[in-house]
Amino acid sequence: MTDFDPTTHPHRRFNPLTNEHILVSPHRTKRPWLGQTEPPQTTALPEYDPKCYLCPGNSRTSGEKNPNYDHTFTFENDFAAILHPPAPEAPVPAHPLLTVEPVYGACDVVIFHPRHDLTMARLSKSEIGTVINEWIRIYTSRGTEPGIEYVQIFENKGSMMGCSNPHPHGQVWSMSTIPSIPAQELKSLKRYAQSQIPSQDAPRENACLLCEYAQAEINTPGDTGRIVVSNEHWLAVVPWWATWPFEILLLPYHRHIGSIDELNTEEKEAFADILYRITRRYDNLFSCSFAYSMGIHQRPVPAKATVDPADDDNKYAHLHLHFDPPLLRSATVRKFLVGYEMMGEAQRDLTPEQAATRLRGCSEVHYLENP
Repeated sequence: MTDFDPTTHPHRRFNPLTNEHILVSPHRTKRPWLGQTEPPQTTALPEYDPKCYLCPGNSRTSGEKNPNYDHTFTFENDFAAILHPPAPEAPVPAHPLLTVEPVYGACDVVIFHPRHDLTMARLSKSEIGTVINEWIRIYTSRGTEPGIEYVQIFENKGSMMGCSNPHPHGQVWSMSTIPSIPAQELKSLKRYAQSQIPSQDAPRENACLLCEYAQAEINTPGDTGRIVVSNEHWLAVVPWWATWPFEILLLPYHRHIGSIDELNTEEKEAFADILYRITRRYDNLFSCSFAYSMGIHQRPVPAKATVDPADDDNKYAHLHLHFDPPLLRSATVRKFLVGYEMMGEAQRDLTPEQAATRLRGCSEVHYLENP
């Protein structure tokens, strides 16, 4: 019988965060592509666009005028998906299968930089640090509002990820319920911690799935590993269970950190450093403004001093970021989650190890800045 080769033979990998599997089919990387291609961005953007509703001094569709900001700028989304309280009471369901749950909260837009033509990959580390500080401010402010149970920070970059405006920005949705995906992750983190049996030789009462996963990746030989880049506090890895071709899981590994408001000065500086290095590698992979959706998963809201730690299920949270980019073979060929992925389970061709090797080989000097 032929020995198993993960670079050739189809296999499944388990995602302990979502409690799901992914099918890996590495032999399919050789198949020709005759499907849809995306048009590359061929026009250079101006530093200021008088028609852009996010540029400094311009009016938005609501009629509000942006200030002449010179760093980050945050405002409530003019077309928010979630509305402020009070929310109406839910009607009595006509059938137990037809329930409805009112949701309330707020949606904020965070503009990263006044220049229209930049992305995070083109910002300096200090400018990324300013964005991080704004994320922390909003997370702390929104997360302590009455009734808010969850704060989701995210960025959609690129038109193929549904971004309607190229001006560098992200969003923060704060809501009265915990959404399905982070709720499942929290359950998985709690289940893992509680399943570890303490022993005299190796106490396990503080076991963390992501802390231990990070150490497992660090202990994997470099040539066959999945680490893309790291610094003294943060680790960027194409996870063992990655769905998207060049997906990255970014997490602090030096100590257990539940949320961004717990970061000290050195950890915030290292956070800016690794975001700078990741996003530049992404752009350099296919010499394009690399599209992705990025989201921060952490404690749903900041820790409350009045809550007994023994009763705090959110204590199991470990701060981490998901980067889910769609590009597969080039700047114009993307991966689609269709067919088997929609009806069966997620599937990928390129192995996480192969993806990490390619990203490791990318320069951190942005391709547009090369002499």
